[in-house]
Order: sequence, then C-alpha cells, then structure tokens
Amino acid sequence: MRQRQTTVTAIIVLLITLLPCCVKAANGVWNGCAEIRSGSMAMLLSSADDGSLQITYFGYLPATDVIDSTLTKKFRPMSALPTFGTDDVAQPMALQITHGDGQPTTNLQVTTYAVSEQERYVQHTFTMVDTLHRFEVHLHYKAYKHVPMIEAWTEYVNNSATLLVLNRFDSATLPLPQSAAWLTHLHGSWANECRLIEERLTDGIKTLFNTDGARNTQTTMPAVMITLNDSLPAEDRGLTLAATLAWSGNYELRIASQEGRYHQFFAGINPQASHYRLDSGATLVTPRLAFTLTNEGKGGASRNFHQWARDEKMLHRGNGTGDILLNSWEGVYFDVNQPTVKKMIKEASKMGCELFVVDDGWFGTTYRRDNSSALGDWNVDIQKLRDGLQPLIDIAIKHGMKFGIWIEPEAVNTRSELFEKHPDWALQAKGIKPTMGRGETQMLLDMTNPEVQRFVYSIVDRLLTDYPQIAYIKWDANVPLHNYGSAYLAADKQQNLYVDYHKALENIIHTIREKYPDVVIQACASGGGRMNYGLLPYFDECWLSDNNDAFERVKKQYGASLFLPANALATHVGSSPDHTTGRIVPIKYRTDVAMNGRMGLELLPQNMTETEKQQTKRAIADYKLLRKTIQTGQQYRLRSPYDNDGIAATMYLDSDTQAVLLVYQTTTDENTGSINLHLCHLPDGVSYMIEEKNVAIGETASSPNGKIVDAETLKTEGLTIPLSRQYASRVYLLTPVGRK
Repeated sequence: MRQRQTTVTAIIVLLITLLPCCVKAANGVWNGCAEIRSGSMAMLLSSADDGSLQITYFGYLPATDVIDSTLTKKFRPMSALPTFGTDDVAQPMALQITHGDGQPTTNLQVTTYAVSEQERYVQHTFTMVDTLHRFEVHLHYKAYKHVPMIEAWTEYVNNSATLLVLNRFDSATLPLPQSAAWLTHLHGSWANECRLIEERLTDGIKTLFNTDGARNTQTTMPAVMITLNDSLPAEDRGLTLAATLAWSGNYELRIASQEGRYHQFFAGINPQASHYRLDSGATLVTPRLAFTLTNEGKGGASRNFHQWARDEKMLHRGNGTGDILLNSWEGVYFDVNQPTVKKMIKEASKMGCELFVVDDGWFGTTYRRDNSSALGDWNVDIQKLRDGLQPLIDIAIKHGMKFGIWIEPEAVNTRSELFEKHPDWALQAKGIKPTMGRGETQMLLDMTNPEVQRFVYSIVDRLLTDYPQIAYIKWDANVPLHNYGSAYLAADKQQNLYVDYHKALENIIHTIREKYPDVVIQACASGGGRMNYGLLPYFDECWLSDNNDAFERVKKQYGASLFLPANALATHVGSSPDHTTGRIVPIKYRTDVAMNGRMGLELLPQNMTETEKQQTKRAIADYKLLRKTIQTGQQYRLRSPYDNDGIAATMYLDSDTQAVLLVYQTTTDENTGSINLHLCHLPDGVSYMIEEKNVAIGETASSPNGKIVDAETLKTEGLTIPLSRQYASRVYLLTPVGRK
C-alpha cells in the first residue's frame, strides 16, 4: 500500500510541475495550483485573483482520490498566511510587520512555486514578495512519503536597506474542515505535568501559550489534537488533526472558531516581548509545525507521530531501545560520595541495571550541599570525590554497567567562581534587582553571547574528553527566564532575546552532537519542562516529571504518549513512600508502571527490602524480554485513566506480531475485581500464548497465564484480567504460536 501511495504521489507531483497553471505569469505573479499529499492527507494551494496564496482544500482523502470541484466548493478557503493590512481584518493575523518606513501594511503576492522530491519526502516551497517593500516570504511544506505527516514553516527575508520589526510571525496556518470540533490538549505544572483536557471548541479564539522563556512544556504543551465532524474524541475513530510546534521556547497556538463550524489554526513563536527586529539582509526561519490528519482517532494520530519521531526526529535511538538505569538523585540527592555511590552501583548491577547516572552534587570548588552554589563551576568536588570521577566510572564498568552524569550548563549560581568572574554573562535587566531561581541564587546564562556559547560547549566537551567512557548525560534546566535583559545584545535587539536564546541553544547542541553523536542525552527541565520536538532531534529522551509516584505517573504517561513514543519517555521506579506525594505504593505496581517507557530506577537500593530487590530484579529481567516491543512497537491505548472507570490499559504490537499488554488499577477507593479487555488490534489468523510477567513475589500467575487463544477470540470475547486488590497491575506477553 505504501509503495502504491508513493507512486501516486510522485505522479501527481510530476503532473503538477508540468501543468500550464503552474507556470509563472508574465507579470511575475505565479498563477496556479499545487497539490500536497502525505498518505491520505491532502492540501490544495492556489493563487487568488489578487495574487495572494490561499489554501483551497485541506482534508482526509484516500491517495487514489483526486481533489475535484465537488470538494473545493464545500471547503471554505483561507489565506495561507493571513497578513495584516491586506487580509480580512475580522480574522486573526499570522504576519504583522512594521517596515522601515513605519508602514504596518504588507501586500504579499506569490511569485514562484517549486517542488523538490527526495527519497523520503516531497518539499513544496512558495515564494511571496511584498509589493510595497523589499520583503520576501518563503512558505515551506515538507510532505513525508512513508508516514502521513507534513511539516510547515516560513522564512522571513528582509531585502530592504533598513531594519524591520516582525510583530507577529507565525510558522503556519491551517483551515480545518467545516464541522464542529473538540480540542484535546495537555496542561499541568511542576510534578503535575501532562494532564489531559478535552473541551468543545466554541465561537471565539482559544489560545494555548507559554512564556517561561527557557522551558515550554511544564505547563501547556505546544501540541493539540482536534477531533472534527462533531465526534467526541475517541481512540480508534473520528477525523482527527494532531499538530505540534517543534520549538523549545515561548509559543502561541490559536484556534479561531466561527459559527461552530469554521476553524482556523495558527501556530508560531509567542510575540509577547518578542517583536523580532530583523536586520537588512537577514532571514528569520520559524520553527516547524508538524501535523497529521487521520480518521482513526487519537490513537491513529499518536501512531503517526510515533513513527515520524522514530524515523525522522530521534537522533540515533529511533527504532532502537534505551538502557535500564539507576539515577542517584532520589537515592542520595546532593550527598554524592564514593562509598555510597559504589554501593549503589553494586546493588544496581545485581538487579540487572545497565547504566548508572550520578546526578547533582558531584561538582563545585566549594562544597555543593544544596542548590544555592557552584552552578557554573564544573569541576569535581574533591571533598566528596577525592580521586575524581574515574574511580566511579571504573566501578560501573567493572560491574558491567555504563556511566552517566548530570549537568545544568545553561545556569549559574551567584555563589560561584564563574559568576564572580563574569557577572555580565547572566541574564539581567539593567537597574532592577534580579529575580533568583532555585536556592535564591540561580540565574540563566545569556545564551545569545558567543562567549557563553563557547563556555557551554566546553562543559560537555571537557567532560567527554577527560572521561571518554561517559555514555549518558542528563541535561537539566531548572529556572525560567526570569530576568529579561542581555548585556550582549544591542539596545535595539533586546526584544530578540526570547527567540535568539533558543536559536543559540539549538546551535550549541547541534555542535555537540556533531562531535559526540553516540552519547545518550536526556532533556530534563524541572521534570517535564522540555518534552518538545524542538529539542528531541538533539536529545534521545525526555524526563517526564520529578513526580515519581507510580499512581500519578499512569496519567502522565498516558498524556505524554499522545505525541511522544515510548522510547522517548524516561519512566523510573521511585521510592515508597514517594518523595513528592508521600504515597506508599507496592513495588510490583511501581515496576509495572515504569515498564511503560524507557524503564529505570530512581531510589536508594540500600533502603529496599530483600523482597523489593527481588521483585525489581524480576521486573528488570522480564522488561528486557519486553523492551523492544514496548519501546518500538505500535501503541494502542485500550482504556484511559481519564475515563473514571478505575482502569488504564495499553497494548504494544511489534512487527513480528508479538504483543505486550499493561494494565493498571487507577483508583484506591475499592477493588476492581475482574475486567474484560477486547484486544481489537491484533492481526487476524494468529494464535497467542499468554504469559504473565513480573508476577508478584510469593504469588502465582493470574488465570490467563499459559493459555493459547486465537486473535479472533481476543477481539470479540476479550481477555478477562483479575485485578482483585488495591494497586493491582498486570503485565502480559502475547507470543504468536500459530497462524491459520
């Protein structure tokens, strides 16, 4: 089917490039139409009578069907880039400029259309020129062939002799099919990330935004799902648009709705305090908006995103798997020392861990007792680790484990040698007492300053040069951009700070990756503050939350899975009582929940009972058998923890038709008893051996264990699963044993 779709797409693209309507007219204005396809997602862009570019169709359309007049007549066209001064002032704008002559009006006409076909995608580029000023816009659409996904972004080019100001500069806009719609999005706060919100879109403008400055997903994620055709959001049905802005900084997503039927979607950098000043001859490239359209509901949209992430966006894990690790943070916090860490490594090795990570507390020329000092002084604290890091690395390797380390390179404490030498390297507003972050001493470094960029690069470069066996870095970001002011940026460029900070961050990490492509790097930001596709191409995984309470994690992991694949999510077994909530949760439930992603540990093994150690050892051994299916398989969310029926269930299905089923009780009020799950997505004609994994120590496997059941029965009659106690959970491996 994919080969057929690819062939059809290639033929359509070839025909479009040859059609007379796509030839530039004598007056320099392109007069034509262009069809953009990715799977069953189709767009039609056309030049209007006034020379502007319009989206005249966007919808779900089988690859064998054509966009004809019956479709376009039913569709309400929209400007491809609604621009202030020439587009309808009654609608929101995507572009608003103050030109060098003070003129706020821009009149864009599309002059050329170019299409470039590559092995994995087709890229369409529309060039628009302002008839009033020397200003140019390049609007790009990158349509993937192997997964229904399109990326859209814009380049704004100042060809004039004077500086101009971009007051609003969105990446892309989309007109949605004419129907009622429901919005699904994720909201939260520290330790409470990724909470699902679903609401009906009503007339007016719904805005999702972030103004943190340094971290953009701890509150609202730059991602939405919109269920169309007046259908309630569902996992396996309903026309659904899913979209995310691939950006790590401030953003704004807007959905403008009229008459309950017409919807326009806008996505871009948040213009608050970011009226970007663009020099003569300069170009600003916006973040990419990635979107997919499916008739298979939220589940189908998620699977499209997961495939796109693994194939196109994840640096080198992609369709691979991550190591099972023990991180020292919740075990010892700042009390890192060689004897304690040595014991942790030994215990982690006994339980089957593959990687040990030393978290905060290992560095500083002054003793780092807490978070109030030493950030910026990236030298080993010899009072804690007299012989440096190497003995710890050697111990880990001796016990068959890799070694990793924590850094927070974008921040500085005022109590540090770095700040004493370079106070101007910290972001701060002139004449105002700085607002401090953690420890009342933490500030952000000015990433727009090339000297700071070189310093941040040197932190990683020196660590990996001095200790080439470091295999993993936890890159943290724990403070928002409190103090809006740069000693480096010129007075007339201070408004560029929010944007240029993240442009510089991307460049630094890109440079690090060019030299160290094989080191695994985790994006952490006070927990889940950087779960975005702006940074994922440079990182390997995201830390989901500082809240390790497994009972809370079920909902967080469900929310994050809407857009991120399992091998991009770090899911750890925390302590009990939990350090954030105080909840006491059995070790089996904690380990079962941690299997729903890249499994790891975040505790002190010395404080575990022997039963807990044995259960964890069993869970890790079983997870190694399930890991590939979970981390790289197709995900099917069977029961949502938000349905208020006390159950969450997820199934993963790999290319060899092996399946893993994870089931969790999500209420503490009463026992659930038995539930019945219909495994509707299993392939026809296959029989499965059902085997329960991570059985609780001292108990026997539950009733489905050892049965051979055909897929048809599992689909129609379902699988009965006992959940007879508080914090009950089950993990099943379904192995194909025969085909009809």
